[in-house]
Amino acid sequence: MNAVAKTAARRLPTVPIALAAALLTAFLVLSGPLVASAHDALTASSPAADSTVDTLPAELTLTFSAKLIDGEGSTEVVVTDADGDSVTDGPATVNGAIVTQPLVSEAEAGAYHVVWKVVSSDGHPTSGEFSFVVAETTAVAPVVEPTTSATEEALPSTPPTSAPPTTDAPDAADPAADATGIWLLAALGALILAAVVVVLLSRRGNRKPGDSDAIG
Repeated sequence: MNAVAKTAARRLPTVPIALAAALLTAFLVLSGPLVASAHDALTASSPAADSTVDTLPAELTLTFSAKLIDGEGSTEVVVTDADGDSVTDGPATVNGAIVTQPLVSEAEAGAYHVVWKVVSSDGHPTSGEFSFVVAETTAVAPVVEPTTSATEEALPSTPPTSAPPTTDAPDAADPAADATGIWLLAALGALILAAVVVVLLSRRGNRKPGDSDAIG
C-alpha cells in the first residue's frame, strides 16, 4: 500500500466524528431556546387536585416550578362551589413561585372547581384548572325573623274586649215617680173637696134669717 492510500485510510474515521459533533452542536443550539421558553408548570396545590378535604380551608395555595412574574392583572384565581358561586375572599397574592388565594370561612359540602392564570418566568401567561371535594358543611343557616303575620299566628287567639251590646229594655217602674203621682192625685182630690165645702158654706151664708130648708 502506497503512502497516499495509507493517508486516506488514516483520515476516514475522522469524518463521522466531525459530523456527529456538528449535529450535536446544532441540536444544543436549537434546543436551548425551546428549553428556555418552556412555561412554568403547576407542581402542587393545597387542596390537591381530585382530593377530598373535611372542610373548605381558609386559603388555596398553588406552587409552580419557577418564580412567577407578579403585577396587576397577571395572577387570577377563581374558586366556585357546586352551584357556580364564587368562594374566594379577596385577590390572590404571589410570593415567588407560590400563589395564595384566600377563601370564605363558610361553605357548603360538595365539589369545588379551581381555575387559575399566572404569568410564567419567561413572560408568557399560562393557565389551568382542577377540582376537589369538600366533605362537611361549615355554612351557618340564616336566621329567619318571623313576620308580623307569623307572630300573630303563633300567639293564642283571644277575643277582642268590647263593651256588651246595649238592648232597648222597657223602663222599670220608678217607685218615687209612682209616689209623686199618688200625692198629686190626693192633693187634687183635697182641693176639689175644699172647693165643694167652700161653695156649700157660701150658699148657706147667703140665706136670709127665717129661711128654712123645708119643702112645700
